[in-house]
Amino acid sequence: MTLVPIAGLIDGRLDPRDRGVAYGDGVFETMRWTGGRIPLLQWHLARLAGGVGRLGIRLPDLSGLEAAIADATPVAGDAVVRLVVTRGVGPRGYAPPRDALATAFALIEPWLPRRTADPEGLVLRWCQLRLAPQPALAGIKHLNRLEQVLARAEWDDPTIDEGLLCDPSGHVVCATAANLFAVIDGRLVTPDVSRVGVAGVARAIVRDALDVEVRSLPSAELDRATEVFLTNAVRGVMRVARIDARRFAPGPVARAAAEALARNGLVGEAVR
Repeated sequence: MTLVPIAGLIDGRLDPRDRGVAYGDGVFETMRWTGGRIPLLQWHLARLAGGVGRLGIRLPDLSGLEAAIADATPVAGDAVVRLVVTRGVGPRGYAPPRDALATAFALIEPWLPRRTADPEGLVLRWCQLRLAPQPALAGIKHLNRLEQVLARAEWDDPTIDEGLLCDPSGHVVCATAANLFAVIDGRLVTPDVSRVGVAGVARAIVRDALDVEVRSLPSAELDRATEVFLTNAVRGVMRVARIDARRFAPGPVARAAAEALARNGLVGEAVR
């Protein structure tokens, strides 16, 4: 892993008083580096700006981000870049300091495609944990991911690729690290994340490219789905082969979604 300091680090070190460490007071973006660039960079920066604006954090200058990553990344091979922006260093206590200077840094790791146990696509399970609605934080990718950590800790089975999360009312929100799409009654549907969940970058691109209905999605409706797939900005479009015992056949909509991401420079894992 390579650390690229951007703002607020001293000698490449994160101050232990940083509010990102103390309170999760910040946001992050996980981005794919490929072909010497971040193909969805402008989408990521737009969501990042929205997140720091919601939290009242002053966004540092990120104009040199791609050049700094290029200097730190081997020419050959793809990578995953995690860009973190926190409110910065402040005194103990929840009250956000008005004069804090934001901390920003990027972590770079090699990108390794995941291998699924089922050759037809991902195998999903239902998580017991329920995501708590919080409209003030919904949509943004803030640093507090403890719900996702607990959900992912529910299984240690290499044949399970992902877990689906619901809100307390039993409506599907997302997977632990991806957004969900399903074709139900001939319509492409994705869950509404205005009260809970993350509004993914890949999700936004698919919404712009295809006719997508955004609404509450009771978990039982997935039994009627003819096609299910997940999206994220690193792996792209991931077809779902099975949720527990329910199997889904390959379909054309996932391929159309993958093509939309490819037009924006992100070629993800194979969609059969």
